[in-house]
Amino acid sequence: MRGVKHARRVYARYSSDRQSEASIEDQVEVCRRLIERQGWQLGVVYSDRAISGGSAVRPGYQKLLRDLPGGRFDVVVIEALDRLGRRLSDVAALHDDLAFRGVRLWSASMGELTPLHIGILGTMAQHYLSDLRDKTRRGQLGRVLQGRIAGSNAYGYDVINDADGAGGRRINEAQAEVVRRIFRMYAAGESPRTIARRLNADRVHGPGGRSWQDTTIRGQVERGTGLLNNELYAGLYVWNHCSYVKDPRTGKRAARPNPPEQWESVAVPDLRIVDEVLWLAVKARQQEVGFRMARDDSGNALNRAHRRKYMLSGLLECGVCGGGYTIMGKERYGCAGHRNKGTCANDRTISRQEIEGRVLTALRQSLLAPELFEEFARTFQEEVNRRNKEAVGQRAQVEAELKQVERKIDQIVRAVEDGLYQASMKTRLVELEQEKARLGNVLADTDAPFPISLHPNLPALYRRKVEDLEKLLIDPELAAEAMQAIAALIRRVVLTPRANALGLDAVLLGDLAEILALCADAGPNERRPAVGTAGRQVSVVAGAGFEPATFRL
Repeated sequence: MRGVKHARRVYARYSSDRQSEASIEDQVEVCRRLIERQGWQLGVVYSDRAISGGSAVRPGYQKLLRDLPGGRFDVVVIEALDRLGRRLSDVAALHDDLAFRGVRLWSASMGELTPLHIGILGTMAQHYLSDLRDKTRRGQLGRVLQGRIAGSNAYGYDVINDADGAGGRRINEAQAEVVRRIFRMYAAGESPRTIARRLNADRVHGPGGRSWQDTTIRGQVERGTGLLNNELYAGLYVWNHCSYVKDPRTGKRAARPNPPEQWESVAVPDLRIVDEVLWLAVKARQQEVGFRMARDDSGNALNRAHRRKYMLSGLLECGVCGGGYTIMGKERYGCAGHRNKGTCANDRTISRQEIEGRVLTALRQSLLAPELFEEFARTFQEEVNRRNKEAVGQRAQVEAELKQVERKIDQIVRAVEDGLYQASMKTRLVELEQEKARLGNVLADTDAPFPISLHPNLPALYRRKVEDLEKLLIDPELAAEAMQAIAALIRRVVLTPRANALGLDAVLLGDLAEILALCADAGPNERRPAVGTAGRQVSVVAGAGFEPATFRL
């Protein structure tokens, strides 16, 4: 094993809420005793608290994987294999990686784990996970059939905490009146966005005490989400609208709507909040709006489930509330907090073309400026010439010293040949031979001057490349790929209303901002763009922390 010998690492994990924080310490203690019995040395302890082993996306586990290639340890110790993970594929993949790197896997209960252990115990761990999921669903189904709520609590209800009514609900009259108000407003023709704004203006708290959003109200009909789609308000509890599958790569759950024949429905008339007439009026308007939204002017069906992703999608931020700037029809960006919730005073919008144009203009004027490349070429050539000059001088000095040593050696040799030998000559000759060898090594390690001369037409070639890139950015077929490459260098763009003028100030943050900042500071005599144009001002966030450079567009 390369690196530190006998360095053992411990991994511990617990996932159930019924387990205590001490579970990690208990596992580590069991592993520590095994390490002591083997005469090993305990190294780093990796742990994950209250995280399921059904996914490999765990901070402690991922840290273990990152440290593995460094050769820092030769044994990983665990209490039992199911602590390492519940999915056979994850455990088997880790075992293969450990074996490839010469790292052994030990269990406190079974000793060193072999491929046979991995196959049998890994299968049992995965079966436990599947069996636990089935038992959980069976328990939820039993509660549903008894008229009790199997999931989380809905707005408009309180949970009954007494032993006899465990899983039951009772109507919260204050919240129930808000529910009726929302249904009446929607049935009267008001949009979910308008309803949310009015509720927030009236300081009516939404679910969990949060502000209302239009998505909280409208939800998704096919998944039964959103306040307007909750059948519980009509006195009918519907369970199993969706199945939730965990993505093994990210560990996040993905909802998949189930067909209606898999739904479970139970009448709960005592939990009804909205009367039948109002409920049906809302359903009728949802169908009407849904048909209008899903058709064009000619009545043809549209697929509006996926909006087009533009260069700055998801990167624009409101400088007033910190929320996102999103597309709001006709390719204009606006503050989502102002539009959807009415909680932000920033009502300024900006066209997609304008904000993308500011970024691209800054790119052309700074990063892609041909004169900047000419400055680079000149500076580069000067630096190459300076280093070559230094190398020539250093090499000449070493060669001169070497010739002088060789002359002294020749003088001693000639003196010995002439019969003038003295005992001290032997010592001196050894010293000179050592100095000759040293200077020879220095000369061998000294780079010979290598003349580099940039082609005189290189700035013109660069200028043509810039023109080609500009053509690429306006090519409808190729621009998307080019813009994605640019967007990857952007952390976010903060949009703030101008104090005494119309429009928005834009500040760019991220790798591209740092590059543009360096270009803007390229030389003391370089001309700056005029006030109000892209790249006018470069500002770096104060302090020596991790805040990125900013570039004003």
